Amino acid sequence: MLFSMGFACYGSNKTQEYKKLVTGIVDENGRPNVSDIFLVLSFLDRQGVRVRMRGYYKKFYKLVDDIWEETLHLRGSNIVSKENNDALDSILDLIEDDSSQFSCGDVIYLFIDLFVAGTDTTPSKLEWTMAELIRNPEKMVNVRTKLQHVLGNKNNTLNLEETMSSKLTYLQAIQKETLHLHPPVPYLLPCKAICDVELCGFLVPKNAQIFVNVWAMGRDPTIWDKPNSFIPKRFLESEIDFKANDFKFIPFGVGRRMCPGLPLASRVLPFMLASLTYHFDWKVPDGLKLEDMDMSQNYGILLHKAQPLRAVPVKM
Repeated sequence: MLFSMGFACYGSNKTQEYKKLVTGIVDENGRPNVSDIFLVLSFLDRQGVRVRMRGYYKKFYKLVDDIWEETLHLRGSNIVSKENNDALDSILDLIEDDSSQFSCGDVIYLFIDLFVAGTDTTPSKLEWTMAELIRNPEKMVNVRTKLQHVLGNKNNTLNLEETMSSKLTYLQAIQKETLHLHPPVPYLLPCKAICDVELCGFLVPKNAQIFVNVWAMGRDPTIWDKPNSFIPKRFLESEIDFKANDFKFIPFGVGRRMCPGLPLASRVLPFMLASLTYHFDWKVPDGLKLEDMDMSQNYGILLHKAQPLRAVPVKM
């Protein structure tokens, strides 16, 4: 989508390098760092976080810069037409405008941010969704039944189009319920108070750094009924959506700092889920009991399963 290139070829050296860089940056961002607590020690970099991050970003910059230079060469030689229209082409069209204030460095770091922020979050959420459906087989059956009802297929084929997304209400409810229990980012991006403000009887001083714990909000019994249970039905019976019209459910943030990937994620994930559940039932391997599935969480900047999901597809 960004570069009209595939980065998911298992045997590709570039894919493996890219995966290593993304994983390294995400892990370092989520690693507790004494310099964040005691700022007077920040120049020491006692845990080596700054050195490792500088190495990751240097390699990532080179990777994206190579793609940038190759695209510029192809556009200049007219090998690729401007109608290609991926994200990089759109940005280059803006840069060619005389009034543009974009620079090469700005764009490369923008794409690095998009890569890192958009890569790990989607598969993590899909993994949590599949884990919850496997643990709740009646919900898996409901997904398949609802899809068959919406699509009305007689030949057992899955032909989904984006215009159908509004009809996939049960899939959307499952998506919301997974975000309620397992938000990809347990703490929203930090904010800063621009002045002293009183909130719920507490004084938040000017320049204080503020973290919103959306994971804790989703597990709060004063906010949710049976907060630790996987109940997609709760979203079928309410008008709560992803757009922060209710502050008890803000997995993508709110206001100007809302995640820019929301429109893409809310469209792509239901289709991925439909593809995985429509033709296959899923079982846990090695005789494992559903109640014994490991659902523990690995906390960091992203909320991963501590143990990757292992499941066996069974053809329907």
